[in-house]
Amino acid sequence: IYQCRNGFYMRTSHYSITLSSMLDVGKWPVFALLPPEELRLIRQACIFGSAANEALYVTVNDEVFALGTNCSGCLGLGDLQSTIEPRRIDVLCGKKIVSLSYGTGPHVVIATADGEVFAWGHNGYSQLGNGTTNHGLTPALVSTNLLTKRVTEVACGSHHTIALTTDGEVYAWGYNNSGQVGSGSTANQPTPRRVSSCLQNKVVVNIACGQLCSMAVLDNGEVYGWGYNCNGQLGLGNNGNQQTPCRIAALQGVNIVQVSCGYAHTLALTDEGFVYAWGANSYGQLGTGNKSNQALPTLINTDKERMVEVAACHTSHTSAAKTQSGQVFMWGQCRGQAVASPHLTHFSSTDDVFACFATPAVTWHLLSVDGDDYLTVAQSLKKEFDSPEISDLKFLVDGKCIHVHKALLKIRCEHFRALLNETDEDAIEIHQFSYLVYRAFLEYLYTDTINLPPEDAIGLLDLATFYRETRLKRLCQETIKRGISEENAITLLSAAVKYEARDLEEFCFKFCVNHLTAVTQTQAFADMDHDLLKNFISKASRYGAFKN
Repeated sequence: IYQCRNGFYMRTSHYSITLSSMLDVGKWPVFALLPPEELRLIRQACIFGSAANEALYVTVNDEVFALGTNCSGCLGLGDLQSTIEPRRIDVLCGKKIVSLSYGTGPHVVIATADGEVFAWGHNGYSQLGNGTTNHGLTPALVSTNLLTKRVTEVACGSHHTIALTTDGEVYAWGYNNSGQVGSGSTANQPTPRRVSSCLQNKVVVNIACGQLCSMAVLDNGEVYGWGYNCNGQLGLGNNGNQQTPCRIAALQGVNIVQVSCGYAHTLALTDEGFVYAWGANSYGQLGTGNKSNQALPTLINTDKERMVEVAACHTSHTSAAKTQSGQVFMWGQCRGQAVASPHLTHFSSTDDVFACFATPAVTWHLLSVDGDDYLTVAQSLKKEFDSPEISDLKFLVDGKCIHVHKALLKIRCEHFRALLNETDEDAIEIHQFSYLVYRAFLEYLYTDTINLPPEDAIGLLDLATFYRETRLKRLCQETIKRGISEENAITLLSAAVKYEARDLEEFCFKFCVNHLTAVTQTQAFADMDHDLLKNFISKASRYGAFKN
């Protein structure tokens, strides 16, 4: 299941770093040449650029480094030279970055823990807020109208920037061809200007930018949008651009807590965990099951799962969301394919969706690791699974070792409680089950979850039956149900019968009957056990499968 790369242990399906105190950047190619000792120091990171070939990162020592192609001086290194090796940005070291965003020029804007704003890179539209259109090769303080303010969050569109202050005020500057600066005109804004109009005397708590539009969430849950609207991305029910903030009336009575903008679509999360989407939909990025644009907020079907985060990036048409239980869904443009409905992934973070499926594969926000490295009990146990450092028992399966802890196994499993009370061995050989299955079983005891494809879950179902692990048996059945197909339905049915999983047997049988023509043409059906085949035909006949 695991392989070693750059000193990290990762699942073959997606990278999963073993120490949560480290930031997992291994999935982004721009970091591929960094040595493991450098990767272990990274605490914050951002990957950006038209080809995801630029990166900034902050180390545990609050040093800031950059690497990549350096278009328009966006690395802030004082020159236009590309660099495959990280170079330090001295002026930012020790600044404690709390928010970072970037445009498509690209230009980069950050907010520090002290509430200061620094900007650099492309400046053809005054998106750096310094009153000029000269590119900025080094980070410069954005001072106009902000010197007495503390900025907590920044967001960038393609060539404009907005900033949120501790007072709940929004300031904007840069490109304004569609009114995205919110000034009431379409003239570019060379320095930060307070976005007032309908936001006057309102308290904003969250901001986001699409390519050419801006969004703001108020403390009372209302959402305002302004700028480009030809795809309906402002959610106003029309396609007219707006030069000043307009409230999304269709969300009346709905309390929004977060918005996230894609290239030309918007996602919004409610305080009850529902997700609304609107705007462009040519790649299915709204998750509505079709590709029709929506000018009004549309509630997305997420299988009654409570969402806690929505994610989109103004450079792409990809959408993602994370549930309260930690599941991650994705939809929209995914590696060139149009996924029109939320699709459950095996990822543990929305960041993984953008690393693996977005085009370009950039970060949708600043990647960060909690500075105090606090781990819950569950996280601590998960981290120590198969870690030889403090384990006191190892299982030898198919010539491979799995490191565990006797005390935990005794607590979690009656089989092991009896077995380990009778032996003091520190190594036990297992011959009845494969390494893949046995490792998944032991990992389940540490995490309460299983992560296997349905065909392999059959072997785990066998183990669960043998060890009388009722809950594990139920989880295996659910995994198998989610992965059933016309090709494997007979195989799964046979397994359900063999392991006396009655609920699964009934599920697989009904699936086979509903897809009878296709199922009977598979090799698995041709190889079916004679007695099972006879019983299947008899039961299918009683079910009415052969009636004209």
